[in-house]
Amino acid sequence: MTGAARLLVSAAHKSSGKTTLSVGLAAALCARGLAVQTFKKGPDYIDPMWLARASGRPCFNLDPYLSDAAAIAACVAREAAGADLALIEGNKGLHDGLALDGSNSNAALACLVQAPVVLVIDARGMTRGIAPLLLGFQAFDRNVRIAGVILNQVGGSRHEGKLRAVIERYTDMVVLGAVPRDARLALPERHLGLMPDAEFDAPTARVEAIAAVVAESVDLDGVIAAAATAAPLPATPAQSTARRAAPDVRIGVARDRSFGFYYPDDLAALEAAGAMLVPFDTLHDTVLPEVDGAFIGGGFPEVYMESLQANATLRGALRRAIESGLPVYAECGGLMYLARSIRWGERSAEMVGAIPGDIVMHDRPVGRGYLHVEETGAFPWAASSGTDPQQGASRLRRGHEFHHSSLENLAPEVVFAYRVRRGHGIDGERDGVILHNMLASYAHLRSGAGADWAPRFVDFVRTVARQRRASAVVAAAVALAA
Repeated sequence: MTGAARLLVSAAHKSSGKTTLSVGLAAALCARGLAVQTFKKGPDYIDPMWLARASGRPCFNLDPYLSDAAAIAACVAREAAGADLALIEGNKGLHDGLALDGSNSNAALACLVQAPVVLVIDARGMTRGIAPLLLGFQAFDRNVRIAGVILNQVGGSRHEGKLRAVIERYTDMVVLGAVPRDARLALPERHLGLMPDAEFDAPTARVEAIAAVVAESVDLDGVIAAAATAAPLPATPAQSTARRAAPDVRIGVARDRSFGFYYPDDLAALEAAGAMLVPFDTLHDTVLPEVDGAFIGGGFPEVYMESLQANATLRGALRRAIESGLPVYAECGGLMYLARSIRWGERSAEMVGAIPGDIVMHDRPVGRGYLHVEETGAFPWAASSGTDPQQGASRLRRGHEFHHSSLENLAPEVVFAYRVRRGHGIDGERDGVILHNMLASYAHLRSGAGADWAPRFVDFVRTVARQRRASAVVAAAVALAA
């Protein structure tokens, strides 16, 4: 059994401030000398970046829609094993989720990993009305143990006093903190939500400022005590450390301000499959590193389109590499970068040009939410050795998408890797452009959530690398004989 202290931070509804408070709690607890392991519910890249910066450890996503219960429980037990406390940030409200029965809600996740809940309430404009709200949350599902409440956006000591008095009189809820309205608590936002920490000036200083406010306003001892009441999780087998004696393929990974949407367990899966990951910078590197393949994840190429265009040397090198057969996998922002151009209002810039189509930005999301795609016969990688935990042995893969862009003027001869069964993809029916050995799609997949894409991609890279080496040997022999 594993008894790591843990808690889940949730809220009555989205935009209650739970991300800021989760970041502040993680950093404040770390400042006390605790090792804090963070998790984020659902598909998200940016919140985990801030949580990872606050804790100094990679943040892992827990997604009941993309993963089965056993995988989620195993992830929490495994990754929290070396920590003093596990902090899970929920998404949306405590009982919100796709399923009508709440089976993929934050509440269900809390029950699955037996974590007490700290409920964040945006208290603006509230006094006596907070009592029925809290009583409703307590009564709605008795299996969910709410360990306490943190009042957020409190309008001063008088407001705080009224709230505490009401809660004490009408409920048995423990008030773990009252956080004032404070400009230091704001995290930078833009069109797709929070700004990634790597793009923000002095992100560590911002996290420290948030932690200072939280430490002043929240009973950290009470939070620690609440987390310590978590019931032990069943012991799970340790994550296998077995891997090849040495990596036998090199895969370049775009890591810079433009591209940073990567799940740490997917990167680990690439390494476990035998890949050495070689970072490259699309904004500043003028040459593509010596690699057997490349992975370009999501990000915000539209924000840095002029800088990406200015690095024509790397764009040209990448286009020539793709045309010569370099295996490349690109997701969302990566697809945008590989297109001919990006246009956003009056701004436009040339991109890599490997995909015969143009990216157009829109004011509203084009594709948003969970995505189901079915592999077509043209899918370039070998069949999966595993199965989707939600779909059995079918060719249907679950992922997610969130893009304000569309791929337009696409050449009619383009071949697609997927048929879209839920979501939008490229055109509502298809996703995954295949050209040479490149696969680029709007779909974000998770290897640990049934898509199994990481080992499949590494196997594909390995096969192509062997074929290239064999061809080079034959060519050398022919040249020598001549």
